[in-house]
Amino acid sequence: MGYDKQQATEEFNRWSRSYDQSILQWLLFGPSRRALIRRIRQRFGDRPITVLDVGCGTGQFGEQILRSLPNARVVGMDLVRAMLNGGSHRWARHREGLLPVQGDSEHLPFASGSFDVVTCANSFHHYPDQGRAVSEMNRVLKPGGRLMLIDGYRDAPWGWFIYDVCVETVEGDVHHCSRSRMRDLFAAAGFVETEQSVHRGPAPFLFTEGVCRPASTLRRPHFPVTATGSPSAVAAD
Repeated sequence: MGYDKQQATEEFNRWSRSYDQSILQWLLFGPSRRALIRRIRQRFGDRPITVLDVGCGTGQFGEQILRSLPNARVVGMDLVRAMLNGGSHRWARHREGLLPVQGDSEHLPFASGSFDVVTCANSFHHYPDQGRAVSEMNRVLKPGGRLMLIDGYRDAPWGWFIYDVCVETVEGDVHHCSRSRMRDLFAAAGFVETEQSVHRGPAPFLFTEGVCRPASTLRRPHFPVTATGSPSAVAAD
């Protein structure tokens, strides 16, 4: 039987008590969040934007966005109430700019065209219907908005061992997408451009960014999906 939302809920209920102290905060989550903030700043500068962080956990990344991009407003959404409760001090401290919402990535509880940016960092492999989740992220973006998604890079031998062997042994039948599979999901969801970069390190990750179809291109053919550099290209942290 495949991985399901009940398994995810049980796993993250257990993890919520130690999530902020996990070694993964240093090993994977920190580098991933820094890469996302750099990219958001590159694309949007300091102008006001609305960000949806899907799979937000205890709100650490949302807090980092506000510190780095003071004109941003962030909604953090997570399936698991215990994870949101674990960040109650953050939601209270940043109540003007950081809003917690409990919700399902496959049925986002937001109107279409609500956000400039949707981020999703290191939780995508837990989503049973990944195609539906990417389509929902596309739906809630404004025309020309961007989805920035990070998950473990499992195409090379070291990543395969970490994510397809070690992580699946611990977490069950989760699924880290290959680089090509992630491109296919973005294309099927309607993104008109997709860029990808691989970040090497002890816990390598794949950064995939897609642009929501601008209103001016609605009647044009879908752009081809491209990757930045060759398949072996590396983007430094």
